[in-house]
Amino acid sequence: ALPDPVPLIRNLTVGVLEVMAGVREIEQLARWFDEESYRALITRANLATRARSARGVPALRPVHTIMSVHCSSPADGVTEGVAIVAGPARTRAVAMRLEGIDGRWRTTSLALL
Repeated sequence: ALPDPVPLIRNLTVGVLEVMAGVREIEQLARWFDEESYRALITRANLATRARSARGVPALRPVHTIMSVHCSSPADGVTEGVAIVAGPARTRAVAMRLEGIDGRWRTTSLALL
């Protein structure tokens, strides 16, 4: 009996965007990711931090609006979702695959487009 994935997709989307902006510690999201996707997120966050540092841009809390969340279930215990997010400069999509592990959702794949 897994919970509704939509609130988790919304919260993870906000969390990932805050990590990428440098205003949230990535460790706060660790429990919602499997090891491989967590390491990929760490790598991407480190690259974003270095890019901000090279440009001399401070870490600022992003202002985003989640426009919509779409989910599908290709198999039992698996949900694939995408959140469409509007920001001040552009609209992005955050796609993720959630798998039910030990009665809760864990992200096994994440793409920030």
